[in-house]
Amino acid sequence: MDIEAIKQWFTLDNALSMLEQYRSFGVFPGIAATLLESFFPVLPMFVFVMANAAAFGLWKGFLISWIGACLGSILVFWLTRKIGQKRFFRFVSRHRKVRQFMHWIERHGFGPVFLIYCFPFTPSAVVNVVAGLSRISQQQFILAVLLGKMVMIFTISFIGYDIAALVKQPLRTVAIAVVIAMLWYAGKKVEAKFSITEKRYNEGDG
Repeated sequence: MDIEAIKQWFTLDNALSMLEQYRSFGVFPGIAATLLESFFPVLPMFVFVMANAAAFGLWKGFLISWIGACLGSILVFWLTRKIGQKRFFRFVSRHRKVRQFMHWIERHGFGPVFLIYCFPFTPSAVVNVVAGLSRISQQQFILAVLLGKMVMIFTISFIGYDIAALVKQPLRTVAIAVVIAMLWYAGKKVEAKFSITEKRYNEGDG
């Protein structure tokens, strides 16, 4: 089965049928689906999140998808950082565009990673690997994943749970934009705290 065939098979109906088939396992199939997308980006995160919201309800479905997606991203980041000196990753990190992306993440820290994870169709799987190869702190990365994925997955869950509400109740759409702004501000505050802590730690070592 080629990549296009995989993409075509993973429709919302098929994802819902799969969740129903493995319903005896509780929430674990829903968590596993969004976790695996971090390792296999060909899998459609959008479909899995919508299916979880439809199958388990808005809030439970959101939580299931968020846990799986965050665990997957953090695992890929951690594994890349652990084996980043292996031959394949050394080759990847020498690529000009990858190095530019790494330096961009290193210079700006939390901000760009958070924004990338806020949007469902950005290559988050690539960001997981590049962030692992970069020198971004683990705290900054985890914070960006937790908050960025929260925004992205809640937005998709909301759409999957009640797509008509976006048109009938535009105030909800405005509320989502406000939440993004609040999370951005909170993330920058926490990032600043981490930076101060790391600076003091480094000065203490010196």
